[in-house]
Amino acid sequence: MNPTDASAEDTLDLHLPEEFLALFRTAGNDTLGNDTAANDTTRDDLADAATARAREDMLDGLADWGPTDTPAGVFHLVPADAERDVALIARWMNDPGVAAYWELTGPPSVTADHLRAQLAGDGRSVPCLGTLDGVPMSYWEIYRADLDPLARYCPVRPHDTGLHLLVGEGTDRGRGLGTELIRAVADLVLARRPACTRVLAEPDVRNRPSVAAFLGAGFRPVAEVDLPAKRAALMVRERAVRESP
Repeated sequence: MNPTDASAEDTLDLHLPEEFLALFRTAGNDTLGNDTAANDTTRDDLADAATARAREDMLDGLADWGPTDTPAGVFHLVPADAERDVALIARWMNDPGVAAYWELTGPPSVTADHLRAQLAGDGRSVPCLGTLDGVPMSYWEIYRADLDPLARYCPVRPHDTGLHLLVGEGTDRGRGLGTELIRAVADLVLARRPACTRVLAEPDVRNRPSVAAFLGAGFRPVAEVDLPAKRAALMVRERAVRESP
C-alpha cells in the first residue's frame, strides 16, 4: 500500500492472544509462589519479553538476515534508526523523482514521524536502509501484507510479505540496479521466511520504471487495484517449487 497510508486510523491493531500470555503469567506464579508484588513485576517482565519476541517473529528476525551477494556488490538490509538515518532518508524523500510517489516531502520531522510510527508498532512493518558495499543507497519497508490495510483491497495469503522501496540517488537509477536489488530482497524474504509463499509489491501504475524493475526481478502482474492514494499494479513473486524449504 502507499507508504503514506500508514496512519493511525489505517493501522490494524494486533494483540497477543490471552491464552498465550497466560502461559507466561502461570510461569511467573510458579516461580515466585505467594509473593504478590514480585509476581506482578515478573508477570509484567514476562509479558514485555513475550511482546518483544512477537515483534521479532513478525518478520522472522529481519535484523539478523545479514548481507547477501548481488551482481552489483554486497547488499545488506539494516533496520532504520529514527535519529541516525532520518536526515538521509528525508533528503531522498524530497528528491522530485521520489516525492511524486512517496508523498513524504517536507522537513525531516515528516520522515521521522513516518519512521517512528513503524518502529513503535508491533513489528509488522520494518523500515530499513539498504547498503551496497557498506554505503547506504536505498530505503525499504518490508511488511506483512496479510496484516496491512492492503488486505482490504485484494486477496492475500497468510504470511504474504510486501516490499516498498526507493533508490536514493539519481545516479543509481535507470541502470538496472533496482531490478538486481529487488531480486535479492525477494530471495532473502523467501529464504528467511519459510512460512511465506509470496512476495508482493504494489507500485503506482504511473511509475513505469518501478513496474519494469519488479518485472525484471521475476514478479508478475496480477491485477490493478484502486487504493486510497493511487491506482496500483499488484505484482507477485511466488515461491517456486525449487525454493520450497
